[in-house]
Amino acid sequence: MNHALRLLTVLGGSFLLTAAAGWAADLLLRRADARHPETPLWNSLRRCRPALQIVLFAALLRGAHRQTGWQPLQEHEAAVGRALSLALIGAGAWLIVGVASAAVESGYARYAAGTRDPARLRRVRTQITLITRVVTVVVAVVAAAAMLLTFPSFRALGTSVLASAGIIGIVAGVAAQSTLGNLFAGFQIAFGDMVRIGDTVVVAGEWGVVEDITLTFLAVRTWDERRITMPVSYFTTRPFENWSRGGVQMTGTVFLHCDHSAPVDLMRDKLREILHNCPEWDGRGWDLAVTETTPSTIVVRAIVTAKDADDLWTVRCAVREQLVAWLAQKHTDALPRVVLAPSRETGAGHAGAGWDATPHTPGSRRTPGP
Repeated sequence: MNHALRLLTVLGGSFLLTAAAGWAADLLLRRADARHPETPLWNSLRRCRPALQIVLFAALLRGAHRQTGWQPLQEHEAAVGRALSLALIGAGAWLIVGVASAAVESGYARYAAGTRDPARLRRVRTQITLITRVVTVVVAVVAAAAMLLTFPSFRALGTSVLASAGIIGIVAGVAAQSTLGNLFAGFQIAFGDMVRIGDTVVVAGEWGVVEDITLTFLAVRTWDERRITMPVSYFTTRPFENWSRGGVQMTGTVFLHCDHSAPVDLMRDKLREILHNCPEWDGRGWDLAVTETTPSTIVVRAIVTAKDADDLWTVRCAVREQLVAWLAQKHTDALPRVVLAPSRETGAGHAGAGWDATPHTPGSRRTPGP
């Protein structure tokens, strides 16, 4: 009975102390957040409360479970101690990752609040995302290694592995060459400022926006909501278009195939009217000129500008649609057509060929010309 009472005392006391510590920590964080609302760190740290409580509970039980004197616990003391150690290591890793993530998110939020440069924000966001994932992977690997070292058999295995580290390192390097290449490419992208989350890119003939960057792959969301997943090494070994590099303002073109009789000056005036009525046009510039001619058509190129890639696409579509509709309504002859019969002037010339064109009086006869 005495041992059972000790067990309940240890369990109940550990639970009450853990609950009290978690409540006190949450209360302090809420007060700090109320005093400093401009700093989101304190509110973000409140999400670490479950991990903190598990760490405290496991640590208290790890230090006090021997004091219970309960026979089943004494018989399985090694297994119970190992289980509590595993829980303590796992919860500690969870707590470290949570605190690091909260600190990084808080720093980014404060930086974003004081910065108005979207390109710089995307670069910092990409860097902190990769740094957070690197920290998570490192903590997870260290925690897993610490868990394995709690087993005596794995300690001997670790000694043998260290003894043959040279051979294993060579084999692992050859086997993981592609993975390591992607890993280093991820660091190069993050700190080389080649591509960032939110950038508009054209890769493999597809236009889209960079949605996510990890240590091994990069996800691009296309305009039709598809996701293209590519290894990050693709962006360090092959050329690609980054429309957000050096500013988001862009210039685009619209090509129209017209007949040789197309009223280019009137088309230029119509383009000006269309752009002035288009809210997506940023007003930086425009132009319209004939850039090519063929035996049957001419190529008219319209140049438009916009503040970003999305607005540029809208402006190009609006110009193309409205110019074609205007030509079809006002200047039908300006649209390309296939000539299958001679013109009236040519037909009349052929009909009158061989006859003189002098006027004649009634009663006189027209004679064929030479």
